[in-house]
Order: sequence, then structure tokens, then C-alpha cells
Amino acid sequence: MESGADRSAVNVTETAPPRTKVRRKSVGREYAEAIIMAVVLVLVVRTFVFQAFRIPTGSMEDTLLVGDFLFVNKFIYGAHVPFTDWQLPAVRSPRRGDIIVFKFPKDPSRDFIKRVIGEPGDTVEISNKVISINGEPIREPYAKYTATRRRPQNYQSPQISPPGAGNRDFYGPVVVPEGKFLVLGDNRDNSDDGRFWGYLDRKLILGRAEVIYFSVDTRHKSLRLSRIGDLIR
Repeated sequence: MESGADRSAVNVTETAPPRTKVRRKSVGREYAEAIIMAVVLVLVVRTFVFQAFRIPTGSMEDTLLVGDFLFVNKFIYGAHVPFTDWQLPAVRSPRRGDIIVFKFPKDPSRDFIKRVIGEPGDTVEISNKVISINGEPIREPYAKYTATRRRPQNYQSPQISPPGAGNRDFYGPVVVPEGKFLVLGDNRDNSDDGRFWGYLDRKLILGRAEVIYFSVDTRHKSLRLSRIGDLIR
């Protein structure tokens, strides 16, 4: 006996959804977006990670020569956020021996490069060109001397400036204040550095010099290929 189920067939016709027309970007727009992204990436890297710097003078000879082009690591000391007083967290603080790029205290529109000699709290003294830190002479294989010793003269009052300020070969002893550094050029007899204009504020430090990526001898109009890729120490 057949069941009473309705055996009538029901035909259901499914209607496919309308296809969405995909709008493709124009070639010009794709190029524009790629260029904008590249510019943004370069600005981010330049602001927070690396910045190029060119050596304009001989104050760091023979470690760095006029015409050397460097990459400066801004991340290691904590890069400054533009148009604010904010600073990213630092990997570490500047240390004695670091070669750093900083804004010149007397004219912040200019960037200088020197080597850190005195850290905050260090007692620094220069006597007959020899530097002592906390009473111990330090070894400086990178230092270059080209002139004879200059006798100490006209030591100024510590209330005005550190003892021996302005004297190339005799300076101090001084205690580097907190938040400050004493920086000198490796070319000791031809460098405008902390012996003459004082301590460097931590806030003015931009980064540490890392590597030479290009070098040109401007005097002889030739490339110095052997220096390209050299790490800076």
C-alpha cells in the first residue's frame, strides 16, 4: 500500500547571484602608490633607524677621512620623534669609544661627529696629550697627533668653565656631569671638540656611526674602493 506522501515533483530553479565587476587599478595609480609607500618607508628608516652622513673635515683622521659617507645608527640610542620631545626607548647609552653624530651645541643646525671619551661621572684629565679616566691613562691606538706639545696656559676658573678649557694638550681634571659627555676628535691636534666648547648634552646625540658605504677622495677626484664596507671603530 502506498503511503499518503505527496509525490508531486517540485522543480526549484536556483538563480546565480550577479557577478560583481572588479575594478582594476590603473597602471598610473599602482605606480603612484608604490612610490608613496617607498617614500614613507625611506622616511621611517631615516627618522628612526639609519641616516646617511658625510665627513666634511679632517677632525676624525685617520679613522674617518674627508669624503667618507657613513650610515649612522639612530635606533641604538633611541631615535627622537620629529616635532615632539619624545624619544624611542634606547638599546643602550653611549659608551666610551663610540663614534657619534650629534647636533653641535653652539649651532644645532650643524651636525658634528666625534668620539666619546668621558661618560657621566667620569673624572677626565689630559696631561701632555695623554688622557686619563678616573686616574688611569687610557690606550688610544686611533688617536692622531701632528703638532708638538703646547704648554698649559691661562687656566680659567672652574666657576666659568672646566680647568684648562680651551687648551689642547692640558685639560682638567674635570668630572663629567650627569646627562653629559665629553667628546673629542681622533685628530687631536686639529679638532674643534669638547676641550674648547664644553660638554655634550645627551639630548643632542643623534646616533652611532656604523659603516662606510661610500668614499671619494675629493682632492684627487677618485673613489676609495678599499674603504667601502668598512665598519667604524
